[in-house]
Amino acid sequence: MQQLLSLTAMSLMLTAADPAAGCDTALLLTIDVSNSIDASEYLLQTDGLADALLDGAVVDALMQGKVALALVQWSGLDKQTLSIPWARMETRADIDAFAARARALDRAFTLSDTAPAEAIRFAMPLFDLVPDCKRRVIDVSGDGSANAGGDVRAARDAAERAGITINGIAIESLGVAITNYFERAILTRDGFVVTARGYLEYPGAIRRKILRETAQVLF
Repeated sequence: MQQLLSLTAMSLMLTAADPAAGCDTALLLTIDVSNSIDASEYLLQTDGLADALLDGAVVDALMQGKVALALVQWSGLDKQTLSIPWARMETRADIDAFAARARALDRAFTLSDTAPAEAIRFAMPLFDLVPDCKRRVIDVSGDGSANAGGDVRAARDAAERAGITINGIAIESLGVAITNYFERAILTRDGFVVTARGYLEYPGAIRRKILRETAQVLF
């Protein structure tokens, strides 16, 4: 009950802060922190995200596109958490602050399975906190297929029925065709996937993805 009240209060603050400004896109970044991700790979994800957000073209796209950002960490069946709550990217200071929080983010879970269906279902109601945003997007970042949890396609279909787009970054670091899995099981019909051939390509991949999502430019 206390968590529900705090989420309701957060929603009121977000919508009352500047109703005239509006919001084009609510972009929920979800980071896989399951057992297949070691400590160095986790840092490549958080540092890569922070670096991408500070890229000049991304900064312009976030501000001009009236974007709200939030970040979820996820792994196993009951392991999902909202690590950075919704924030409006209205100024360079807003983006700098979000990037700094992402770079300093403590890992939420270790030694856990991979349950993307639960990550999607956890993410969906979080958009209730930003009801003025016209477009709602979940980004799923990961390097493996599901080995725990519910039916991923069913969760994907539920998101699509709710008007939520699911995009992805497929990190192909284990010699497995994760991109194909994302296309079959995770992406909505209006979604897309960007492939990173290993974690060293992750920063560039997330930059391209955010630009495509916010500026609607194909890279």
